[in-house]
Amino acid sequence: MITRCEWPRNELAIRYHDEEWGVPVHEDGKHFEFLMLEAAQAGLSWDTVLKKRENYRAAFAGFEPVRVAAFTEADVERLMNDSGIIRNRLKIKAAISNASHFLKIQDEFGSFSQYIWQFTDGKTIVNQWRSIAEAPATSKESDALSKDLKKRGFKFVGSTICYSHMQAAGLINDHITSCFRYRQLAAASPSR
Repeated sequence: MITRCEWPRNELAIRYHDEEWGVPVHEDGKHFEFLMLEAAQAGLSWDTVLKKRENYRAAFAGFEPVRVAAFTEADVERLMNDSGIIRNRLKIKAAISNASHFLKIQDEFGSFSQYIWQFTDGKTIVNQWRSIAEAPATSKESDALSKDLKKRGFKFVGSTICYSHMQAAGLINDHITSCFRYRQLAAASPSR
């Protein structure tokens, strides 16, 4: 029997946990997708967002930041009428403006990946939690990332959302130590 973290309780969440969560991301498109989905999740459950993920992909131009940044007020209205996504005007407008800010970071740093990995000195922070309840909601790294993203104009990027992004994108390994993915990921990437 496979031992995994306690939080995935359905097939979609288990697949996400086993295949994506905590895998180091160096591809800007995946970073943008995770940022969009985590902002959409604010105040809701991750399961809700996972169920709507493919609808988000279709509604938001395949998570391509150049295309999303070009969305107009007509696109906002189209998205507000799309029952396949979370219809929150502030979150939709934030996704569009965040895409523009994302592109500016790419221009400044060469890639969003180069930018974000500087917050962990280019290495995965490997924690050693025995239970997911031990994991914090924020860290000094997520605080710093949140502060910098907000300074650059991003919305829905509080420290908790940034910490979630860092977990999802493998900047932090928060799999519990008994989880089969903990050892796999710890062995596969440089850590600090």
